[in-house]
Amino acid sequence: MTIETTPVGVLILIVLMTLVTLITRFGGVFAMSFVKISPRVESFINAMASSVLIAIIVPMAVAGDAGALAALVATAITMLAIRKPLPAISVGLVAAALVRYLG
Repeated sequence: MTIETTPVGVLILIVLMTLVTLITRFGGVFAMSFVKISPRVESFINAMASSVLIAIIVPMAVAGDAGALAALVATAITMLAIRKPLPAISVGLVAAALVRYLG
């Protein structure tokens, strides 16, 4: 199946991706409604979240440009220093923007 990259085709793709995202989100909540959250399940969920995050970050660190590496390092340092994700992400974005602007 092929969808052309016309304005209507792009809109169809956005709607399809939105539906798939909503179905997986609601499906996950529905499936987890049958699971008793024990300490073991909670630790599994926490470990899974970390592993997904690492699976996204490691390829970026290995194959990314200088801006990606600057964002990664700045975000990590800020997160370790203040332990608040939103300011850390903001610092990472600014670091990437500065490196790409000046480089």
